[in-house]
Amino acid sequence: MAIMRALWWILGLRFKSRARIEAENLALRHQLNVACRSAPRRGRPRISDRLLLVWLYRLWPSVLNSMVIVRPDTLVRWHRRGFKAFWRWKSGGCPGRPRIPKEIRELVREVSLANPLWGAPRIHGELLKLGIDVAQTTVAKYMARGRQPPSQSWKTFLQNHAEGIAAVDFFVVPTVTCKLLFGLLIVCHKRRLLAHVAVTANPTADWIARQISEAFPWDMAPKYLIRDRDGAYGEVFKRRVKAMGIRDRPTAPRSPWQNAYVERLIGSIRRECLDHLIVFGEAHLRRVLCAYADYYNRTRTHLSLSKDTPSARPILREGRIRSIPYLGGLHHSYVRI
Repeated sequence: MAIMRALWWILGLRFKSRARIEAENLALRHQLNVACRSAPRRGRPRISDRLLLVWLYRLWPSVLNSMVIVRPDTLVRWHRRGFKAFWRWKSGGCPGRPRIPKEIRELVREVSLANPLWGAPRIHGELLKLGIDVAQTTVAKYMARGRQPPSQSWKTFLQNHAEGIAAVDFFVVPTVTCKLLFGLLIVCHKRRLLAHVAVTANPTADWIARQISEAFPWDMAPKYLIRDRDGAYGEVFKRRVKAMGIRDRPTAPRSPWQNAYVERLIGSIRRECLDHLIVFGEAHLRRVLCAYADYYNRTRTHLSLSKDTPSARPILREGRIRSIPYLGGLHHSYVRI
């Protein structure tokens, strides 16, 4: 059979072109060189060998019949792999649409998480107003998946209602003569504003009602007033609050955490003011609390207000820095002049 194949090959040479014969001869010679180079082991073509054989196959596909050390399918696979590599290099390695920057992808995810009620069209509109021109389908692609059902957080819920909530509470201060004075604080939840301070030695319902009227004019009264269940809040106080359109909301018994804002303020007053001085009398305590209220509202920064003051302290960038003492130098305020 080998002799017959050889005779058939020689007979077929009469019908082949000279270039085709030379290509097949070159392919056979190169395969022989590869076999001799790696003898006695089986020859493994190098990259240069593969390129030469693929180039011959590209010009004369009939050289497949002359492949001995590799199968024809292997040579075709080499050719296809080289074809893909060539066009990958020619296309620059960046097929498809340009990649969206990481900052924009993170911004879309952040906006979608912070606003569960917004869909892709709303977020896309906000990005357009920020000068970010991306497609709406791109926004929908990079939105956070598995978001919670459209609902506000408890923090958002409380902030939406804080503007109409005020709190009132008493605290006791001993004087130099061991007499007890009662300080009254009224705090607005919106900006932690200390709306009113008062001092008395005998807190009655009528006196508390007058303080509520002084703290809130008729057009500035809050919708809700939080207080504890002290017996000093009598019928006169309740009627005055109701007449002003304020809904009285006493806390549960023995639950000071339900009036947390004013309790925290009382703690701040004690730590930052009253623990560092001796109160001589009612007038002295009133002056001290008024001075601290002015410092608290206009100067003292709050973490809950993003390091701002309840009365929106402006940012000064020019001028010399000067300190202004409060409470006899216990605290200072720094301004530019």
